[in-house]
This record gives sequence, C-alpha cells and structure tokens, in this order.
Amino acid sequence: MLRQASRLLACRPKLAARARPFSTDLPAADQTADATFTEAWSKVIPNLDPPKTPLSFMQPRPPTPSSIPSKLTVNFVLPYASALATKEVDMVIVPATTGQMGVLPGHVATIAELKPGVLSVHEGNEVTKYFVSSGFVFIHANSFADIIAVEAVPLDQLDANLVQKGLAEFTSKLSSATTDLEKAEAQIGIDVHSALNSALTG
Repeated sequence: MLRQASRLLACRPKLAARARPFSTDLPAADQTADATFTEAWSKVIPNLDPPKTPLSFMQPRPPTPSSIPSKLTVNFVLPYASALATKEVDMVIVPATTGQMGVLPGHVATIAELKPGVLSVHEGNEVTKYFVSSGFVFIHANSFADIIAVEAVPLDQLDANLVQKGLAEFTSKLSSATTDLEKAEAQIGIDVHSALNSALTG
C-alpha cells in the first residue's frame, strides 16, 4: 500500500509539469477580468473610481504565429531608458551565463541570465554592439525577445585607456585585500573590466 502511494506521488508532479503550458503559449489576455472587477467594484463602492489593474498598463502579446516570421521583435530596456522598443531585427546574440547565445525568429521560449559581455543586434548588414553588465533575456514563442540589463553602453563609446586603468586598479586591490568582502569586490571589478577589455579587443 505504502509502495503504491509513493509511486503515485512520484508520478503526479511529472504529469502536472507535462500538462502545464508555457506562458507564451497561452492566448492573449482580454479585458474580461478587468470588466468583471470594475462591475463588482461599482456595486460595492459606486462613488469611487476603481484602481487600475496590471492589464490596464499592458499591451497583450500577439498570438504565436503558425509559421516562423522573418524578423525577431526585440525590446531592450534599462532601469532608466529604453534602448530598443519593438525593434524588428534579424538576430541578437546575448552574453548568457552559459555562453554566447544567438536568438533567431522562431527560437524556443527561454529565460537566460546575462553576464558581463557584448550584446550584438543584427539588422541586415548592420551590427550594433552594446556592453551589458548583467540582466536577463526573456525569449517568447511568438518571436519576441525582452532583454533587461542593469547597465548597458554602446561599444563604440567605451574608452580603452580607462578600461585598462580600471583593470590595473582592481588587480592591485585584489592583491592587497585582507578581508573576504574586499576580495569579492576586487574580483567583481576584475571580472567586469576583463569582459570590457575582451569586448574591445575581441
């Protein structure tokens, strides 16, 4: 009896995980939920406007096309600016923690963490490169990609002399560090400046 129960419990999560669709496979959200909430609100508090829900600020994603589109739609945002908004490109190459990852139209839905490195945006014969410090990329099944970075700068705006100077300073700090915190801070500085140097010389 116990043996059968353990077997059933072990199988149940697998069945649930198999049946669960990707979020990008779901149909675009409509405003039915908002309308129901607004109607209920007006019955309880008719003299006060209902609060805005997240759907009020979001544009629904287009449904997943039946065929692979010719372009990849990219949103590239920073905490303080939007570098690319619904930009149609041929391909992007992102510096994922698992390695350089190329994203083409029709890419499987994926979430990847970014490490310091070069983000390349390919549009025809033009290639625009950015250095990103960290972040995430969300690739949707409908050939949309959302890239969120903490910091990013066009590669042609980097100063090679300042990068070399910063690398030397953090290397010196690491050799003279006495605490784990100082060593960790110096190592982060070395990793970032090494990635900057590789981006400029690679």
